[in-house]
Amino acid sequence: LEAELSRRSADFRTISEPVTVEAVQQLIPEDAALVEFILYKPFDAKASTNRWEKPHYAAYILKSSGEPQWVDLGEVEPIHKAAFFRFNLALKDKKDAFIGNTDDIKQTGRQLDELLMQPIREKLGNINHIIISPDAQLNLIPFAALVDENNRYLLETYQITYLTTGRDLIRLQLEYSHKQAPVIVANPDYDQPGEPTTVAVANTRGINQLSRGVDMSFGALPGTAEEARVIAPLLSDVTLFTQSQATENVVKQLQAPNILHIATHGFFLKNLPRVEPDNSFGLISENSQQNTPIQENPLLRSGLALAGFNPRESGLDDGVLTALEVANLKLRGTKLVVLSACETGLGEIENGEGVYGLRRAFALAGAESLLMSLWTVSDEGTKELMIKYYQRLLQNQGRSEAWRQTQLEMLNSQQYQHPYFWAAFVPVGDWTPMEN
Repeated sequence: LEAELSRRSADFRTISEPVTVEAVQQLIPEDAALVEFILYKPFDAKASTNRWEKPHYAAYILKSSGEPQWVDLGEVEPIHKAAFFRFNLALKDKKDAFIGNTDDIKQTGRQLDELLMQPIREKLGNINHIIISPDAQLNLIPFAALVDENNRYLLETYQITYLTTGRDLIRLQLEYSHKQAPVIVANPDYDQPGEPTTVAVANTRGINQLSRGVDMSFGALPGTAEEARVIAPLLSDVTLFTQSQATENVVKQLQAPNILHIATHGFFLKNLPRVEPDNSFGLISENSQQNTPIQENPLLRSGLALAGFNPRESGLDDGVLTALEVANLKLRGTKLVVLSACETGLGEIENGEGVYGLRRAFALAGAESLLMSLWTVSDEGTKELMIKYYQRLLQNQGRSEAWRQTQLEMLNSQQYQHPYFWAAFVPVGDWTPMEN
């Protein structure tokens, strides 16, 4: 049956075939290298006790030809300490950002680069495009803002694209046509119930366990309304949903829009309270002990807040679009998703699963590429970035390269040279122009 399905369906064939290093290697451009990070525990077979050593990071490096290479980056702890640079960027350095002082952030960016990317660069050779698949907390790092031994941001030397996994290169070979014009969802009204829409979508509240027992609410994001207002004229035949119309139901009804731009709050719940699982879906592990935190799929713990989120009321939905629900959206044919998610709550220093959950979910839904924020940038800064990015995209520049050129323009400006402004967004997935 699988052989028959594979003959009839290129999709099925691509998804079901075993992934080999050679198959991935064929899809890496000559000027690029795939760098896949992994967190692992070394095992000492000779030790009599404590055979498992402290966790390490390692990286596998694959180019378009030649054998795979790898490098052990050492223990996780010093890397995680140096990675606090990302939180300096997002939080502590706002003041420095607005006065244009980059000395401190360059120093911390250099410290992390020395541990993380310098050992990898020694094996890269003459390439100018790094395709990065991060692991664990490294999902939170804007690699473009790391600083090399010549005191230059990596942005200045490399185009950097992110993948959830190297095998996504195979998935990206499948081509689909979009079915809808661009859609923008912005500035939801979190306090009032969302307007019910006429088209019924399968109600997934049974697997959306955030409706109960989670004390979380969000404030309005008027800046995202302005963001939507300036972007909409750049796109042809765009549909805009804001306020009470920016609902979970509207997003679930989408049929592969060419571009999907969502500007709202994102979240990641580190520990969910105990809830009775809906076993009909088989998604949450059985646990007979009451009041025990359940450690389930991060796709159930991360997501986006939409209209009606605070009262958890939006027609038949609750205003909470979990990453699991995102994964079920119909986005095959969607060329680009821009996730301008504000105050994401994804800043767990120990853990990158929140970012990873949303990245992975949009990939599973079929989106070719994703531009997503790692922290909240000023309204004015985000607006400038987005206008410049969309203008370049519409001139048919590559999706990653258009973003890099936008970042370089910000870096060379007086007002936005601090990486707080230009490093907040990372490009994930297909880096080629939208219209090949």
